[in-house]
Amino acid sequence: MKKFVLLLFTAMLIVVLSACGETEADGEIDKIVLADAGWDSIRVHNSIAQKIIEEGYGIDTEVTSGSTAATFQGLTEGDINVYMEVWTDNIKEIYNEALDEGDIEKVSVNFDDNVQGLYVPTYVIEGDDERGIEPMAPDLKTVEDLKKYPELFADPAEPDKGRLINAPSGWAVEKAITEKMDAYGLNDTFVNFKPGSDAAIVTSLTDAINAGDAWVGYYWSPTAVTAKYDLTLLEEPEYDKEIYDETKATAFPPNDVVVAVYKDLPDKAPELVDFLSNYETSSALTEEALNYMEENGASPEEAAMWWMEKHEDIWTGWVPEDIAKKVKESM
Repeated sequence: MKKFVLLLFTAMLIVVLSACGETEADGEIDKIVLADAGWDSIRVHNSIAQKIIEEGYGIDTEVTSGSTAATFQGLTEGDINVYMEVWTDNIKEIYNEALDEGDIEKVSVNFDDNVQGLYVPTYVIEGDDERGIEPMAPDLKTVEDLKKYPELFADPAEPDKGRLINAPSGWAVEKAITEKMDAYGLNDTFVNFKPGSDAAIVTSLTDAINAGDAWVGYYWSPTAVTAKYDLTLLEEPEYDKEIYDETKATAFPPNDVVVAVYKDLPDKAPELVDFLSNYETSSALTEEALNYMEENGASPEEAAMWWMEKHEDIWTGWVPEDIAKKVKESM
């Protein structure tokens, strides 16, 4: 009986140890999930990272699309492994909370030379001799100056008010623009129009420019839009943290756009995180890929491959030589 119990115990111990080994193996990363929060630059950076991860490190990738709030929550909960463009100041509270709680890790600054705010086509202020457009608002310089010109930006549904195109509903920055409108006293003269997507903003802007009409709305750089069109960023008071935190009535703060990962990735895929820790571009470099998309009707994936071919000296410095060799051979 004792021998039987001993044999049974030994068999159970082997099963437990085997199970532990399987768990450890199952804990290794066999697929990396990246976030797509709805704009082209994050899609380009996703595509660059995917090419390197799949061909260089032999790990499958997948992209999860959604709003900023939804995808960032996915990162904090581990449903998403990598976020290539976290606009940190746009989601300052939840970003800092996630860092403090240890749910995520910031591994690099992708770029930090970006701007965002309310733009108008430059011809609205200066006119355009080539197109025969006279200046419509020659003294329009600041966001607050918009109160003088509601009829110029007339809203189709409420023509006695102007239409200000906000960021898409669900984007964190939409709330900041809404607060700015209140702080600058624009709600009496402007409709706070919240489009459903980035594409809706671009369509609205492009239609206005093609017609030579006035337009005012939110956008940011780096984008293909700000590279292609002559736009003027309306001025706001210099950034002041105390005022901005209270009313948003200053320029947007400097915004580090970082690469962040779920907390377990450094342990599960340290070599991959080493690569992501070296990932660094700039607004100008990013805008090159976005320009290529715009001018060639290319997809983010095609633009990423074009960018990697043009800037081999940059991305090969992010990874070891053997990894770079594998990626180059796959191209």
